[in-house]
Amino acid sequence: MSKHNPEESTTESTSLHTEGYLLVGWDPENPDRWSSKTAWTTLVISTFSLVIGFCVWFLVSALASKLNDIGFNLTSGQLYWLAAMPGLSGGLLRLVFMFLPPMIGTRRLIGYSSLLYTIPMFGWFFAVQNTSTSFGVLMLLAFLCGVGGGTFSGYMPSTGYFFPKRLSGTALNLQAGIGNLGMSIIQIAGPWLMGFGLFGITFIAPENSGGESLWVHNAAIFFVPWALVAAALAFTLLKDVPIKANFRQQIDIFGNPNTWFMTLLYIMTFGIFSGFSAQFALLVNNNYGSASQLAEAGFANLPQGVTYAFLGPLIGSIVRVLWGPLCDRFGGAIWTFVSGVGMAATLATCAFFLDPSSPDDFTGFLWGMLVMFFFAGIGNAGTFKQMPMIMPKRQAGGAIGFTAAIAAFGPFLVGVALSAMSARTWFIVCASYCVACALLCWMQYARRRAPFPG
Repeated sequence: MSKHNPEESTTESTSLHTEGYLLVGWDPENPDRWSSKTAWTTLVISTFSLVIGFCVWFLVSALASKLNDIGFNLTSGQLYWLAAMPGLSGGLLRLVFMFLPPMIGTRRLIGYSSLLYTIPMFGWFFAVQNTSTSFGVLMLLAFLCGVGGGTFSGYMPSTGYFFPKRLSGTALNLQAGIGNLGMSIIQIAGPWLMGFGLFGITFIAPENSGGESLWVHNAAIFFVPWALVAAALAFTLLKDVPIKANFRQQIDIFGNPNTWFMTLLYIMTFGIFSGFSAQFALLVNNNYGSASQLAEAGFANLPQGVTYAFLGPLIGSIVRVLWGPLCDRFGGAIWTFVSGVGMAATLATCAFFLDPSSPDDFTGFLWGMLVMFFFAGIGNAGTFKQMPMIMPKRQAGGAIGFTAAIAAFGPFLVGVALSAMSARTWFIVCASYCVACALLCWMQYARRRAPFPG
């Protein structure tokens, strides 16, 4: 941190200049050296790009439930792995992107990331048109979708450089919450887009599902133009802050114990949230739908996972946005604690509705999951308010990136766990983890006279 002080003191003695691509004299904590217009412009453009990124990250979860319908022959385990793979790559890529904001600047970070989103979208666009595409190729394309989640660990620290601490909860959770909506957008828009030929590419023949025409490739190609728009906006309108640090300087976050504590808490909130969001459609299908024991027993009119997949990420994302101002007002720690208690209770409740004997059990399971997503949204808002309050500004940015990187493995870990053990057992494991995290949050951050109130 000491290596950074000369640059920070220089900005304190320089008046603010916003011309060009580098902000000179920038200091969000000083109203005379902060531009609200520049900060909110940055938030809007980077959030627009992040929405596209999350659409890419969850593209496979929208496509997976349709692959066998159009002629692929994949097992339930292979489908779980496909939906889990973007979580693995997203987490790995976040470990890279977390270091980029002070190295390449906001403008190039957002611009180049937006262009990278187009690569997996083009890949899936061509892959689903040929049902002989191998499972290995599908896994590679699923892995490439992780770039959509990986950029989050660069976007969030970058945004943190543009806002004062008093607005950090609102700004960060606006970006994260609206960005997370990409998870729901792709799961809502995906099935709809598959129902007709898109204007301009109607010459591509549809895929067939039991005599019904499906344009599965539409879900992949539709967002490509929007990614290009995001790149153009970034390169023309965004600016960089005078915060620079190399890789060696940034790893000082690992000497701060709060980095590790907050990582555990964000695994609870976002890791579980993103994991169950990515696997929700398959979870419904395999326990209550066409691939379940209920279907084998002859029950009819069973739920389809694709119908409900968007609800979890939609609820969690909206709650995260709404709770940002509440976290600015009351602090983030108490809401993270509430989240842990609520998630533990709802996950334990959902466990009792798994291994069902009747389709009637689905109602209890669905409501339990939706309430769990609600509490996860509260926790996601709380943790992102805590980190800027309990850590120095650059360290807070790095910690946000690192915690987000580790939690991004959620879709991968949940997918692997569901393929390796019963769903009921995994829900009980997750509920127990939430109890432990709630206790950690209470002792370290939320109680009176806590060591690090946030």
